[in-house]
Amino acid sequence: MSGPDATPAELLAVMGARLLRDDSSVFAGVGIPLLAAALAQRTRAPRLTLVIEGGIIGPEMKPGRLPISTNEMRAAHRATMLPGITDTFLFAQRGFLDYGFIGGAQIDRYGNLNTSAIGSFHRPRVRLPGSGGANDIASLCREVIVLTPHERRRFVERVDFVTSPGYLDGGDSRLRAGLRFGRISQVVTTLGVLGFDLASKAMRLEAVHPGVTPEDVVTQTGFALIVPDRVDTTEPPTDEELEILRSLDPERRFLG
Repeated sequence: MSGPDATPAELLAVMGARLLRDDSSVFAGVGIPLLAAALAQRTRAPRLTLVIEGGIIGPEMKPGRLPISTNEMRAAHRATMLPGITDTFLFAQRGFLDYGFIGGAQIDRYGNLNTSAIGSFHRPRVRLPGSGGANDIASLCREVIVLTPHERRRFVERVDFVTSPGYLDGGDSRLRAGLRFGRISQVVTTLGVLGFDLASKAMRLEAVHPGVTPEDVVTQTGFALIVPDRVDTTEPPTDEELEILRSLDPERRFLG
């Protein structure tokens, strides 16, 4: 099968994997983030170290046996270390974790993420799973990459609750809040790749996927997105990337 046949979940995983460098570490949750990290390890970053919240350092993901929980022992296949969960976050606090992979139900123009509640926090329309380790990841990893479907209801002017801090109110507000380490670097979606303006920290469009126009992205974004004069187009997933990805999740529990 060729690149254009990729599902939205496969597209997210491939584009996320391409952003990870070799000889680095990534704090990845189960599902698409873990698939993306495992794909990167099998292609462009063989010395990538996976870190899983439950206290697992350097595992190898066994094809067809992906964990469905950060505490599931299949996540520890051939792991280098099995420290306590608190030690995992201590590594992040000490600056040892290069990347964090997270998602959310809502994201706003400054990269703040909501996984807590839609509507009022005390009387929400929808109660979401909450933070888990997402706040720590967004606050402490050197770079945070967000993986999310691109829908207008997700890309909102202001999140209903800041579960994971991006650039807060923009400018230097993240620094003034005491978050002196780490940053939200990119947002990978089913429509394209977005970054942030260096001065204002407002979200800007960097690239669209094949068949998508900048206007499509603007239409599905609920705030004024910065669109530069030139917007690149990403390379579609290759046959090799899709073959490896599908071998990792043959039952398509995460790939859909």
